[in-house]
Amino acid sequence: MRRPIQQRAAPVALACGILQDGERVFFLKQKDGQGIERIGLPFVMLFAGQDPVKKMTEFFLAQTGIDGHVQDVRFQANHNAGSRKNKRIIPVLGFRVEAKVRQAKPAAGYSGYAWMTLDAAKNQRLDRMSEWLRTIQT
Repeated sequence: MRRPIQQRAAPVALACGILQDGERVFFLKQKDGQGIERIGLPFVMLFAGQDPVKKMTEFFLAQTGIDGHVQDVRFQANHNAGSRKNKRIIPVLGFRVEAKVRQAKPAAGYSGYAWMTLDAAKNQRLDRMSEWLRTIQT
């Protein structure tokens, strides 16, 4: 007898934290399955009923080690949370983050961090959750 497939709850949005220092933005570095280093913004997938500011505050601290204060939405875009074949487009909220101390201690899954402008980041290898950056106008 087959077991029924469990349906996972689909995310309703993707929230990213944008910490700026002048023109530069904070990015986390992470190696993918093939050993290629990619950069991306700290992010959290939001599900129905979750507070985006609270979740972004928790995950920003957990991923970067920086105690940041989540402010207003700086960017809005769309992200494909599905596959190339079965697209599931969800909104992206790019929250502006302020922090007094900007000394980062990335979580275990990250290989480091980088500060660069958004225009320079568009020319780098972006992780899947940050590919939406190529679509925004800076």
